[in-house]
Amino acid sequence: MNSHTPVFLLAALGLLSVLGPAQAAAADTSEWKCETCPYPKGTSGTVEAGVGNVSDDSRKFGDYTGLEKKGAFAVLDGTVSHRSEAGGYWADLRASDLGLDTRSVFGRAGREGLYTLRLGYSQIPRWTTEGAATPFLGVGSDTLTLPVGAGFPAGTTAGMPLTTTLQPIELGTKRQRYQLGGSFVGLDRWVFQASLRRDVRDGTQVGASSLFSSAAQLPFPVDQTTDQFEVSASYSTARLQATLGYSLSQFRNNLESLTWDNPFTPVVAGASRGRLALAPDNRFEQFFGSAGYQITPMIRASADFALGRSKQDQAFLPSTINATLAPGVPALPASALDGRVNTYVGNVRVTATPMPGLRVNASWSHDERDNRTGIASYPQVATDMFLAATPRSNTPFSTTLDRFKLGADYRGPGTWKFAAGIDHELRDRSFTEVVETRETTLWGRASVQARDNLTLSGKLAHSERDHSTYGVAVWFGAPENPLLRKFNLASRTRDSGGLRADITVSEQVSVGLAADFANDDYDESLVGLKEARSASVAADVSFNLSEATQITGYVHSERIRSRQDGSIAFAAPDWSGRVKDRFEMLGLGVRHAAIPDKLDVGADVSLSRSRSDVAVQTGVGEPAFPTQKVSVDSVRVYATYKLTERMSITGSLWHEEYDAQDWRLDGVLPATAPDLLTFGQQAPKYKVDVLRLALRYRF
Repeated sequence: MNSHTPVFLLAALGLLSVLGPAQAAAADTSEWKCETCPYPKGTSGTVEAGVGNVSDDSRKFGDYTGLEKKGAFAVLDGTVSHRSEAGGYWADLRASDLGLDTRSVFGRAGREGLYTLRLGYSQIPRWTTEGAATPFLGVGSDTLTLPVGAGFPAGTTAGMPLTTTLQPIELGTKRQRYQLGGSFVGLDRWVFQASLRRDVRDGTQVGASSLFSSAAQLPFPVDQTTDQFEVSASYSTARLQATLGYSLSQFRNNLESLTWDNPFTPVVAGASRGRLALAPDNRFEQFFGSAGYQITPMIRASADFALGRSKQDQAFLPSTINATLAPGVPALPASALDGRVNTYVGNVRVTATPMPGLRVNASWSHDERDNRTGIASYPQVATDMFLAATPRSNTPFSTTLDRFKLGADYRGPGTWKFAAGIDHELRDRSFTEVVETRETTLWGRASVQARDNLTLSGKLAHSERDHSTYGVAVWFGAPENPLLRKFNLASRTRDSGGLRADITVSEQVSVGLAADFANDDYDESLVGLKEARSASVAADVSFNLSEATQITGYVHSERIRSRQDGSIAFAAPDWSGRVKDRFEMLGLGVRHAAIPDKLDVGADVSLSRSRSDVAVQTGVGEPAFPTQKVSVDSVRVYATYKLTERMSITGSLWHEEYDAQDWRLDGVLPATAPDLLTFGQQAPKYKVDVLRLALRYRF
């Protein structure tokens, strides 16, 4: 602590007063330099350029990373920052991963206190499968065909000429985002903002089709655009802050349907092709606002609202493309759905500090989804093969949720801190087995500085949910077991809690320990989910061995179990299913200044394991399903060596191993099931090394 600094400042001020105004004004400040100014004037930034290499192809490894292809890639990143000497003008530009499919560029510019402009672009890949293959041609388009004269259609997958027609395909999408926005400080106390964003998504994704007793996995095409626009105005004083705005979101799908050839021998005449509608065009617009007011120094009230409307009016497809069946199918009741859903969200909050150390919070929120879509009767055509005896009507679901909260925080006595409250939810639904559900939760938290080097904290919560009379839904065609209780509607008791200890072992070592649990009981459910339990323990540690070396680490373990009862006989329970999931994670990080102000090195290690066991028992001793396992081991080492004050060389090596065992995929090849044509992808496995070397220049 530099306790002499205030005395020095007082002496300097006293000297100026003795010298008088004329002598003080004569001081030359041209060479004075602000050592603590947040932004340097002028232009500064960094440029990083180099090369990297990926050791092996892996779509799974490239998911979100852009490193799915084996071979070299360009390393190109950079930042630029400008602050004008006068006028308050500024600009920032940041670019990263320009040599990969995860590239992004973001820029901001403006004038302090007047306006800000924002511009951005980013893209990210999403790979959904690896090692997939299909005999279909035209992947990525809205029409999938089979090779002519190759042996399609066939009675079963064993009779299909898959050895000569299967072709590898890449299933994944790429999302590109364009952003433009800005804010402007207008009249006194007013700020105006506007933003525009476009998301373009294209590629293919996993889909499936069914033609009565046979099915096939299909590569569904993706060619979608989402535009979002938002504008708002904000007003602020010392006691009042308010905002009013409007937003619009519009989704457009450039492909309205997918048509495919039936690879299986048609069961009925004319069922040689199928067609499915893809996601329809739709739009959502919303007016929103918020306000906060400091009623007194100890009481503050705030509220916000959002009024929205969603519309969907995509033209219907014909009920069937089976030319033999079509003449007997009644006409559709309308050319389009004319779907309309009104939404309303409102929140009111009051915070009061009636006495030192005590703060009380109360809130009420209302969330409403009012489906105004008209109900119509539609002919039911089952998989383009036959017309059902009775038509089916659409179901316009609506929900209303009211949530009330009352809580308080109290500091004291000593180092104790307490918090407690009660939450109550009231939810109404239309066209469901339960009209109303009610849930009340009591919760509490406490923490204390037990010793100078020990902080303890804990939390507990208990909630109970009940409902109005449980009925049987009759709107979906297929009847349900009257004893069934859906987990989101059923009565439930939930208990949860946790403990944490933070220990400062020494000036160099600190440790954290934590444990959490949760238990859900559905005691009143005869058929359905009966119980769900989870428990986890975790520890983290930090070592500051010296100013040059720091080590951090963590370990986490979690167990999740659930049990449900079912009925094959559509009556009392006659089978039960159990799921046991287990997760373990371990991480370690090291930072070391090998040569102070010259060479910095480090390493990060993470290991994770998960397994899932599923067992179904009907009383005859069935064996459990094979255990599903996933392991991920990742190691990164990196270093930065300063060549000059402005130039450094950086390097890193990333090694990752992924190994999965999944009985739902492993061994299931395209022709494994006689009536199911699959992509044949297996559970992913890879070992990938990524080497990166670049030169970084700072200006």
